[in-house]
Amino acid sequence: MIIRVLYNVTMRIDWSRYDPGKFYDELISTPGNPRTASRSLATYLGSLSDQQLNRRQRAAELAIEEMGITFTVYSEGQNIDRSWPFDIIPRIIAGREWHRLQLGLTQRLSALNMFIEDLYNEQKIVKDRVFPQTLLKGSQNFLKQCVGVKPLYGAWAHVCGTDLVRDSDGIMYVLEDNLRVPSGVSYMIENRRITKQVFPELFRRRTILPVDDYPAHLFDMLASLSPRPLDHPEIVVLTPGIYNSAYFEHSFIAQQMGTELVEGSDLFVDSDDCVYMRTIDGKQRVDVIYRRINDDFLDPEAFRPDSRLGVRGLHRAWMAGNVAVANAPGAGVADDKVVYTFVPEIIRYYLDQDPIIPNVPSYRCMDKGSREHVLKNLRSLVVKPANESGGYGMLVGPASTAAERKKFSNLIKRNPRNYIAQPVLSLSTAPTLCNQRVEPRHLDLRPFILQSEQSYVTAGGLTRVALSKGSLVVNSSQGGGSKDTWIIESGTR
Repeated sequence: MIIRVLYNVTMRIDWSRYDPGKFYDELISTPGNPRTASRSLATYLGSLSDQQLNRRQRAAELAIEEMGITFTVYSEGQNIDRSWPFDIIPRIIAGREWHRLQLGLTQRLSALNMFIEDLYNEQKIVKDRVFPQTLLKGSQNFLKQCVGVKPLYGAWAHVCGTDLVRDSDGIMYVLEDNLRVPSGVSYMIENRRITKQVFPELFRRRTILPVDDYPAHLFDMLASLSPRPLDHPEIVVLTPGIYNSAYFEHSFIAQQMGTELVEGSDLFVDSDDCVYMRTIDGKQRVDVIYRRINDDFLDPEAFRPDSRLGVRGLHRAWMAGNVAVANAPGAGVADDKVVYTFVPEIIRYYLDQDPIIPNVPSYRCMDKGSREHVLKNLRSLVVKPANESGGYGMLVGPASTAAERKKFSNLIKRNPRNYIAQPVLSLSTAPTLCNQRVEPRHLDLRPFILQSEQSYVTAGGLTRVALSKGSLVVNSSQGGGSKDTWIIESGTR
């Protein structure tokens, strides 16, 4: 027994035995051979014993508990708060590759904002038959209440979370764009803080681009939208409340920016069509609202009359130009998986450029030929509804039952506009500490892009990890976790 204990203490990671198989691994190119940008990290991790590595993982978990970093899972009618699942082994992307991805993300959001502006005004892209009129008519997120509006700088989606995945070919693809109320940036920042606590020595030796400056960039972007020329505009973060799954993030962002966190009942629109906040000193005018509430619930006067989350008259105040709202109402028209399939054409139409980051090859079920192909090949495809998120409402063909495929066949036939299909991707992997062993796990990446007068892209983003062996589901609500993402200035892949 004594010999076994000593053996466990002295065991090290043997990268020559680490084999992701057919998948592209972000850290190890082939067994025993780290990628160029990852060599120093792999060497360092290999110098730690299993006991030392697991001790640091436990330290990270304790820090998460003490800091109260949680997310909410909705299960069987209950809201369950859970500690944020985190893996201490960071994911690394070389600076040279990241520079190209930054350009691609900025390109993509610029084109999408031009697209949204066009749809609510001239609709040139529809008239030129680049984007189908029938698709626009069938959009759940096109808000007629926003027709004719032209927000400052032509920015509708001021904050975008774009999901990137790397396939077995090593190419990074855009999986989807989140343009309504994208979440996860607080976990990106907290992941970095925890990693610094667990591995402080690594940050003294390497040039790792920072992510903790995001709240300052977000504040500056929001301040630039103020309808009043003030040095210190009044900015608030509008949350649905404590029972929302992203409430931790709402409070985190407000605290980091030094702004007020408010609910709909804290605000009101006065007779001058301006928005005010109720305070102990009386009413105080609000200039910018960073809203974390879906369009439908923003204003019972303009949208859902039964909403108790929003502010009556808010849309009227925004239309009058008396308050800025980020993201703007109506931005969700481009947050649609069918619209996603048109983004390469959208980029070419508005920017006269080829997309820097490709889309995942996709089939539009609204097109007869594609629909017939999808219906014949449901077993080998992933089918996605246009407006679901979080991995819900999908059919993963290889893991499906005959009954599930029959159900989706009927759904597609009934409403083909609502579905797209994609091949099953071989998502890249990264070394992950699971059950006290380092094993490959699949992951994706969500960078965050800001746009107003200027654009900003986070240095990396939120890497989400499928913690179950063989699983491709990275969403935290369905058992996924996350890890810190390092952009290393020197080195190539």
